[in-house]
Amino acid sequence: MAPLKILLCGDVLGRLNQLYKRVSSVNKAAGPFDALLCVGQFFPDSTEGLEEFNDYIEGRSKIPIPTYFIGDYGAGSPKILSEALKDLSNKGFKMEGYRVCENLYWLRGSGKFSLHGLSVAYLSGRRSPSGTQFGTYSQDDVDALRALAEDPGTVDIFLTYPLWPSGATNGTTSKILAEISDAFGNDPAVSELVTEIKPRYHVAGTMGVYFDREPYVNVDALHATRFLGLAPVGNKDKQKFIHAISPTPASTMSKTELSAKPPNTTLCPYSNIDKAAPPDGATKRPGNSTSESQYWRYDVSKRQKHGDGGGGDRLCFKFVSSGSCPRGNKCHFRHDEEASEQYSRGVCFDFLNKGKCEKGPDCSFKHSLQEEGDRSASRAASSNRSRECWFCLSSPNVESHLITSVGENYYCALAKGPLLPDHVLIMPIEHTPNTLSLPLECEKELERLQSSLKAYFRKQGKEAVFFEWVFKRGSHANLQVVPIPSSRASMVRDIFNMAAEKLGFKFTMVKEGRQALRTEFDRNCSLFYVEVPGGDVLSHVVEENEKFPAQFGREVLAGLLNVADRADWRNCKLGKEEEIQMVERFKSGFQEYDQINRIAEKMQH
Repeated sequence: MAPLKILLCGDVLGRLNQLYKRVSSVNKAAGPFDALLCVGQFFPDSTEGLEEFNDYIEGRSKIPIPTYFIGDYGAGSPKILSEALKDLSNKGFKMEGYRVCENLYWLRGSGKFSLHGLSVAYLSGRRSPSGTQFGTYSQDDVDALRALAEDPGTVDIFLTYPLWPSGATNGTTSKILAEISDAFGNDPAVSELVTEIKPRYHVAGTMGVYFDREPYVNVDALHATRFLGLAPVGNKDKQKFIHAISPTPASTMSKTELSAKPPNTTLCPYSNIDKAAPPDGATKRPGNSTSESQYWRYDVSKRQKHGDGGGGDRLCFKFVSSGSCPRGNKCHFRHDEEASEQYSRGVCFDFLNKGKCEKGPDCSFKHSLQEEGDRSASRAASSNRSRECWFCLSSPNVESHLITSVGENYYCALAKGPLLPDHVLIMPIEHTPNTLSLPLECEKELERLQSSLKAYFRKQGKEAVFFEWVFKRGSHANLQVVPIPSSRASMVRDIFNMAAEKLGFKFTMVKEGRQALRTEFDRNCSLFYVEVPGGDVLSHVVEENEKFPAQFGREVLAGLLNVADRADWRNCKLGKEEEIQMVERFKSGFQEYDQINRIAEKMQH
């Protein structure tokens, strides 16, 4: 079998003609090459470069080699990448890259994939507190890479953009150019990640120069790491922008082969670098965070890790959530026992850490300090929660224009940021954390609402799926109702079971439905359940230390419906006028069915 040959390239800046001319030349001299990996800005600096760039995107010019790129700033990037995400072949989370056109793949956010047997990891975009659709990475992406770093196996190639890791030039005897000093704006977060991931090759661009550092040793790893900085395509100083490597996949190498080090190997340049504090708004979150979206990522174990990094006065999530931290005195975050006590009583970690929470209706935690055993404090806290709660009818925060009907114990509203236009929430009027522990008379009203919704959706050729995330420290319950085409009803059970398997658990089948679930329900436990078409209920008791995504139900159905981009409600926000029109359309069709069932219920009494 011929050895693998990979080309590495710096910022392309839309200059695809010049890039592929150089690729063709290198290919004739030393090829054939298996793939081209680009780091830095891939799109043009201005619209003037789009004509040449679009020739390749639209197929008038051919891309001669499978090309993977990270970083997406530049002219035309939002439009081109948005179109790519709409392609049916790109639905779901694709760590191996979203196809933009023939032979061109966009590596978005962060991830790890196998390329001809090579393990390739990447962090794509600029650092941002929350991350946006294009051009940035968030703390979630960093946490995902930390989780990947704990997986067995060695990462062969690590791609980062846009900044080099702080300290990359430490300890080198190579000629250091002034342009690549740390003062230029390097990223300490990348330094921290690379010491955890320990790749064999670390490749970056955007500094405008070529820099091939001596290999350096890694702590607790056999192999050395080679850092390579690449210049932009067509740079005026004629710095090297393309580099060829022929690595043997680490997975096929012996320990002796992996541990071989060149004579010029240095110590790790990042040993004395201060750990990076998370950017504002990027506080580590508990495992139920709703930002942990897309069930396609579950097998990556993208879950909350311990609070590491120069956190200053920020709290260590690991200590707060569990009462201990394996890093002990080496942890750069604060270990606060009082905060841990408050968290155990259901207080929001962001509220404890920053004094505020910006998750809005997605936050299941309390936003006031809780005093154990103090009844007056408890009553005051309950009152405060009702005022702050997005779902309490008495709260100034409730978005009343989304409400479709109000009963004695429950009210219905259309979801904000709906998965589909008729995505409904059934909510108790009382400020209570779940629908399973309410009195029996409430259950009868809920059954009527469910029956009305089923009849309404069936008239449209759809079936209703009901699911609820019952978090034991939750705030205000909401039972979600999502209509799906009847043709896909038989798939619901299978896709939930598949997603559960990826998360490492199996659902329990409750054939007697909600009645049996209410009898078995333990208020001291968290629970997720879904009622599939036909009436059967799948349930899963979530253990105390189990990391379960709060938006699991929505994300699974987003996959079933092929609307992966709508798995996060924040991607689906509508203007108030659009929401009002959506509610009016729903009410005009649903009220007829609701009234019929109300009359039938009264006649039974």
